[in-house]
Amino acid sequence: MNIDTFAVIGGDLRCAYLAGLLASDGFKVITSGFDSTDLPPCVTGCTNPAQAISLADFIILPMPVSTDGTTLNAPFSRTRISLDQVLNAVRPSQHLVGGAITQEVRTEIESRGLKISDYLHREELAIHNAVPTAEGAIQLAMEELPITINGSCCLITGYGRVGRALSRLLNALGANVTVAARRFSDLAWADTQGCTPVELAHFKDAGCFDVIFNTIPALIFNRDVLSSLDKNTLLIDLASRPGGVDFNAAAELQIKTIWALSLPGRVAPKTAGQIIKNTILNMIKEGV
Repeated sequence: MNIDTFAVIGGDLRCAYLAGLLASDGFKVITSGFDSTDLPPCVTGCTNPAQAISLADFIILPMPVSTDGTTLNAPFSRTRISLDQVLNAVRPSQHLVGGAITQEVRTEIESRGLKISDYLHREELAIHNAVPTAEGAIQLAMEELPITINGSCCLITGYGRVGRALSRLLNALGANVTVAARRFSDLAWADTQGCTPVELAHFKDAGCFDVIFNTIPALIFNRDVLSSLDKNTLLIDLASRPGGVDFNAAAELQIKTIWALSLPGRVAPKTAGQIIKNTILNMIKEGV
Protein backbone atom coordinates (compact mmCIF):
# COMPACT_ATOMS: atom_id res chain seq x y z
CA MET A 1 0.00 0.00 0.00
CA ASN A 2 1.65 3.24 -1.15
CA ILE A 3 0.68 6.12 1.14
CA ASP A 4 2.00 9.64 0.69
CA THR A 5 -0.55 11.93 2.39
CA PHE A 6 -2.61 11.47 5.55
CA ALA A 7 -5.68 13.46 6.59
CA VAL A 8 -6.33 13.51 10.34
CA ILE A 9 -9.92 14.70 10.80
CA GLY A 10 -11.07 15.58 14.33
CA GLY A 11 -10.12 13.98 17.60
CA ASP A 12 -8.54 14.93 20.91
CA LEU A 13 -4.89 15.53 21.85
CA ARG A 14 -4.03 11.97 20.85
CA CYS A 15 -4.88 12.80 17.25
CA ALA A 16 -3.07 16.15 17.41
CA TYR A 17 0.11 14.36 18.49
CA LEU A 18 -0.56 11.60 15.95
CA ALA A 19 -0.55 14.17 13.15
CA GLY A 20 2.79 15.60 14.28
CA LEU A 21 4.35 12.17 14.69
CA LEU A 22 3.31 11.10 11.18
CA ALA A 23 4.77 14.33 9.78
CA SER A 24 8.01 13.65 11.69
CA ASP A 25 8.18 10.33 9.87
CA GLY A 26 8.22 12.18 6.57
CA PHE A 27 4.57 11.89 5.55
CA LYS A 28 2.49 14.80 4.32
CA VAL A 29 -0.22 15.45 6.92
CA ILE A 30 -3.31 17.62 6.58
CA THR A 31 -5.60 18.16 9.55
CA SER A 32 -9.06 19.55 10.13
CA GLY A 33 -10.95 20.09 13.36
CA PHE A 34 -8.05 21.42 15.44
CA ASP A 35 -8.84 25.16 15.33
CA SER A 36 -8.37 25.72 19.07
CA THR A 37 -5.16 23.78 19.72
CA ASP A 38 -1.59 24.13 18.53
CA LEU A 39 -0.21 21.82 15.87
CA PRO A 40 3.42 21.33 14.81
CA PRO A 41 4.55 23.58 11.92
CA CYS A 42 5.18 20.51 9.76
CA VAL A 43 1.42 19.80 9.75
CA THR A 44 -0.95 21.62 7.38
CA GLY A 45 -4.19 22.80 9.01
CA CYS A 46 -7.35 23.11 6.95
CA THR A 47 -10.65 24.62 8.09
CA ASN A 48 -12.65 22.60 5.57
CA PRO A 49 -12.69 18.83 6.34
CA ALA A 50 -13.81 18.00 2.81
CA GLN A 51 -10.83 19.79 1.31
CA ALA A 52 -8.42 18.03 3.65
CA ILE A 53 -9.94 14.67 2.73
CA SER A 54 -9.74 15.41 -1.00
CA LEU A 55 -5.95 15.83 -0.77
CA ALA A 56 -5.22 12.61 1.14
CA ASP A 57 -4.60 8.96 0.35
CA PHE A 58 -5.38 7.81 3.89
CA ILE A 59 -7.98 9.30 6.22
CA ILE A 60 -7.78 8.91 9.99
CA LEU A 61 -10.90 9.54 12.05
CA PRO A 62 -10.83 9.91 15.85
CA MET A 63 -11.47 7.50 18.70
CA PRO A 64 -14.38 7.35 19.15
CA VAL A 65 -15.41 8.44 15.66
CA SER A 66 -18.67 9.83 17.02
CA THR A 67 -20.39 9.93 20.38
CA ASP A 68 -23.89 10.63 19.05
CA GLY A 69 -23.92 8.93 15.64
CA THR A 70 -24.27 12.17 13.69
CA THR A 71 -21.40 14.46 14.74
CA LEU A 72 -17.69 13.80 14.37
CA ASN A 73 -15.80 13.70 17.66
CA ALA A 74 -13.84 16.96 17.26
CA PRO A 75 -13.48 18.74 20.64
CA PHE A 76 -10.95 21.26 19.27
CA SER A 77 -13.11 22.37 16.35
CA ARG A 78 -14.80 25.74 16.72
CA THR A 79 -17.65 24.55 14.50
CA ARG A 80 -19.68 21.37 14.50
CA ILE A 81 -18.44 18.80 11.98
CA SER A 82 -21.19 16.46 10.90
CA LEU A 83 -20.37 12.86 10.09
CA ASP A 84 -22.34 13.32 6.89
CA GLN A 85 -20.05 16.18 5.86
CA VAL A 86 -17.00 13.99 6.32
CA LEU A 87 -18.35 10.87 4.64
CA ASN A 88 -19.65 12.78 1.62
CA ALA A 89 -16.07 13.80 0.87
CA VAL A 90 -14.54 10.30 1.07
CA ARG A 91 -13.93 8.41 -2.16
CA PRO A 92 -14.17 4.59 -2.26
CA SER A 93 -10.53 4.44 -3.42
CA GLN A 94 -9.31 6.13 -0.24
CA HIS A 95 -8.30 4.26 2.89
CA LEU A 96 -10.39 5.07 5.97
CA VAL A 97 -9.77 4.15 9.61
CA GLY A 98 -11.26 5.18 12.93
CA GLY A 99 -11.44 4.04 16.54
CA ALA A 100 -14.31 2.62 18.61
CA ILE A 101 -16.66 2.56 15.63
CA THR A 102 -20.24 1.87 16.68
CA GLN A 103 -22.45 -0.38 14.59
CA GLU A 104 -24.64 2.63 13.79
CA VAL A 105 -21.69 4.55 12.35
CA ARG A 106 -20.31 1.50 10.52
CA THR A 107 -23.68 0.85 8.90
CA GLU A 108 -23.85 4.47 7.73
CA ILE A 109 -20.34 4.26 6.26
CA GLU A 110 -20.94 0.97 4.49
CA SER A 111 -24.27 2.18 3.07
CA ARG A 112 -22.21 4.69 1.06
CA GLY A 113 -20.05 1.97 -0.47
CA LEU A 114 -17.11 2.83 1.80
CA LYS A 115 -14.96 0.58 3.97
CA ILE A 116 -13.50 1.46 7.37
CA SER A 117 -11.12 -0.39 9.69
CA ASP A 118 -11.13 0.04 13.46
CA TYR A 119 -7.66 0.55 14.92
CA LEU A 120 -9.04 0.09 18.44
CA HIS A 121 -9.59 -3.60 17.64
CA ARG A 122 -5.91 -4.18 16.97
CA GLU A 123 -4.21 -6.34 19.58
CA GLU A 124 -0.94 -4.39 19.56
CA LEU A 125 -2.82 -1.18 20.38
CA ALA A 126 -4.63 -2.85 23.26
CA ILE A 127 -1.38 -4.25 24.66
CA HIS A 128 0.49 -0.96 24.52
CA ASN A 129 -2.50 1.05 25.80
CA ALA A 130 -2.54 -1.10 28.95
CA VAL A 131 0.53 0.72 30.29
CA PRO A 132 -0.78 4.32 30.22
CA THR A 133 -4.14 3.00 31.43
CA ALA A 134 -2.49 1.37 34.43
CA GLU A 135 -0.31 4.41 35.14
CA GLY A 136 -3.34 6.71 34.89
CA ALA A 137 -5.34 4.50 37.25
CA ILE A 138 -2.57 4.60 39.84
CA GLN A 139 -2.31 8.37 39.42
CA LEU A 140 -6.03 8.66 40.19
CA ALA A 141 -5.63 6.46 43.25
CA MET A 142 -2.71 8.57 44.50
CA GLU A 143 -4.76 11.75 44.10
CA GLU A 144 -7.82 10.36 45.87
CA LEU A 145 -6.44 8.18 48.66
CA PRO A 146 -5.32 9.63 52.02
CA ILE A 147 -2.58 6.99 52.16
CA THR A 148 0.37 5.93 50.03
CA ILE A 149 0.13 3.16 47.47
CA ASN A 150 3.04 1.55 49.32
CA GLY A 151 1.47 -0.64 51.96
CA SER A 152 -2.06 -0.20 50.67
CA CYS A 153 -4.43 -3.09 50.03
CA CYS A 154 -5.50 -3.21 46.38
CA LEU A 155 -7.91 -5.47 44.54
CA ILE A 156 -7.85 -5.93 40.77
CA THR A 157 -10.91 -7.58 39.25
CA GLY A 158 -10.05 -9.17 35.93
CA TYR A 159 -6.57 -10.12 34.79
CA GLY A 160 -6.36 -9.23 31.15
CA ARG A 161 -3.89 -6.80 29.60
CA VAL A 162 -4.73 -3.89 31.93
CA GLY A 163 -4.96 -6.07 35.01
CA ARG A 164 -1.51 -7.52 34.39
CA ALA A 165 0.06 -4.11 33.80
CA LEU A 166 -1.61 -2.80 36.96
CA SER A 167 -0.45 -5.68 39.15
CA ARG A 168 3.14 -5.26 37.98
CA LEU A 169 3.20 -1.52 38.74
CA LEU A 170 1.35 -1.81 42.05
CA ASN A 171 3.68 -4.55 43.24
CA ALA A 172 6.66 -2.40 42.30
CA LEU A 173 5.23 0.41 44.45
CA GLY A 174 4.94 -1.88 47.45
CA ALA A 175 1.17 -2.45 47.45
CA ASN A 176 -0.49 -5.61 48.70
CA VAL A 177 -2.25 -6.80 45.57
CA THR A 178 -5.14 -9.27 45.33
CA VAL A 179 -6.36 -10.40 41.91
CA ALA A 180 -9.86 -11.77 41.33
CA ALA A 181 -10.41 -13.60 38.05
CA ARG A 182 -12.57 -16.35 36.59
CA ARG A 183 -9.93 -18.37 34.78
CA PHE A 184 -7.59 -20.52 36.82
CA SER A 185 -4.79 -19.80 34.36
CA ASP A 186 -5.13 -16.07 35.14
CA LEU A 187 -5.05 -16.81 38.86
CA ALA A 188 -1.90 -18.86 38.35
CA TRP A 189 -0.24 -15.96 36.51
CA ALA A 190 -1.28 -13.56 39.26
CA ASP A 191 0.20 -15.90 41.86
CA THR A 192 3.55 -16.02 40.01
CA GLN A 193 3.59 -12.19 39.96
CA GLY A 194 3.40 -12.02 43.76
CA CYS A 195 -0.35 -11.30 43.99
CA THR A 196 -2.92 -13.05 46.13
CA PRO A 197 -5.24 -14.94 43.73
CA VAL A 198 -8.96 -15.19 44.48
CA GLU A 199 -11.73 -16.74 42.41
CA LEU A 200 -13.97 -13.99 41.11
CA ALA A 201 -17.07 -15.70 42.52
CA HIS A 202 -15.63 -15.35 46.03
CA PHE A 203 -13.86 -11.98 45.94
CA LYS A 204 -16.43 -10.48 48.37
CA ASP A 205 -14.89 -12.67 51.05
CA ALA A 206 -11.31 -11.59 50.33
CA GLY A 207 -11.28 -8.82 52.93
CA CYS A 208 -11.28 -5.02 52.93
CA PHE A 209 -9.41 -2.94 50.38
CA ASP A 210 -8.26 0.64 50.17
CA VAL A 211 -8.77 0.72 46.43
CA ILE A 212 -10.39 -1.57 43.89
CA PHE A 213 -9.54 -1.44 40.18
CA ASN A 214 -12.19 -3.07 38.01
CA THR A 215 -11.24 -4.08 34.45
CA ILE A 216 -14.25 -6.28 33.62
CA PRO A 217 -16.87 -4.71 31.29
CA ALA A 218 -19.81 -6.48 32.94
CA LEU A 219 -21.87 -5.67 36.02
CA ILE A 220 -19.57 -7.08 38.70
CA PHE A 221 -20.25 -4.42 41.34
CA ASN A 222 -24.01 -4.55 41.73
CA ARG A 223 -25.88 -3.22 44.76
CA ASP A 224 -25.31 -6.41 46.73
CA VAL A 225 -21.55 -6.37 46.17
CA LEU A 226 -21.30 -2.62 46.78
CA SER A 227 -23.15 -3.02 50.07
CA SER A 228 -20.41 -5.37 51.27
CA LEU A 229 -17.61 -2.83 50.65
CA ASP A 230 -16.07 -0.68 53.34
CA LYS A 231 -17.38 2.90 53.00
CA ASN A 232 -13.82 4.20 52.70
CA THR A 233 -12.98 2.01 49.72
CA LEU A 234 -12.13 3.83 46.48
CA LEU A 235 -13.54 2.05 43.42
CA ILE A 236 -11.92 2.89 40.06
CA ASP A 237 -13.73 1.38 37.08
CA LEU A 238 -11.42 0.98 34.08
CA ALA A 239 -13.86 -1.11 32.06
CA SER A 240 -15.17 0.07 28.72
CA ARG A 241 -18.89 0.74 28.29
CA PRO A 242 -21.18 -0.34 29.86
CA GLY A 243 -18.69 -0.51 32.73
CA GLY A 244 -18.72 -2.88 35.66
CA VAL A 245 -20.40 -0.81 38.39
CA ASP A 246 -23.96 0.14 39.31
CA PHE A 247 -23.08 3.83 39.64
CA ASN A 248 -26.49 4.83 40.98
CA ALA A 249 -26.24 2.28 43.77
CA ALA A 250 -22.66 3.35 44.50
CA ALA A 251 -23.80 6.96 44.89
CA GLU A 252 -26.65 5.96 47.20
CA LEU A 253 -24.31 3.81 49.30
CA GLN A 254 -21.71 6.60 49.34
CA ILE A 255 -18.97 4.45 47.79
CA LYS A 256 -16.60 6.79 46.01
CA THR A 257 -16.43 5.58 42.42
CA ILE A 258 -14.54 6.90 39.42
CA TRP A 259 -15.32 5.66 35.91
CA ALA A 260 -11.98 6.29 34.25
CA LEU A 261 -12.62 5.97 30.52
CA SER A 262 -9.98 6.75 27.85
CA LEU A 263 -7.15 7.18 30.34
CA PRO A 264 -4.33 6.97 27.75
CA GLY A 265 -5.68 10.05 25.97
CA ARG A 266 -6.11 11.93 29.24
CA VAL A 267 -2.87 11.17 31.07
CA ALA A 268 -0.41 10.46 28.23
CA PRO A 269 -1.78 11.84 24.93
CA LYS A 270 1.59 11.87 23.17
CA THR A 271 2.25 8.24 24.08
CA ALA A 272 -1.31 7.37 23.04
CA GLY A 273 -0.77 9.17 19.72
CA GLN A 274 2.45 7.23 19.18
CA ILE A 275 0.62 3.95 19.85
CA ILE A 276 -2.11 4.83 17.34
CA LYS A 277 0.50 5.90 14.77
CA ASN A 278 2.44 2.64 15.09
CA THR A 279 -0.78 0.65 14.88
CA ILE A 280 -1.92 2.42 11.71
CA LEU A 281 1.48 1.95 10.06
CA ASN A 282 1.26 -1.76 10.95
CA MET A 283 -2.17 -1.89 9.32
CA ILE A 284 -0.74 -0.28 6.18
CA LYS A 285 2.07 -2.88 6.08
CA GLU A 286 -0.56 -5.61 6.26
CA GLY A 287 -2.65 -4.00 3.53
CA VAL A 288 -5.62 -3.39 5.82
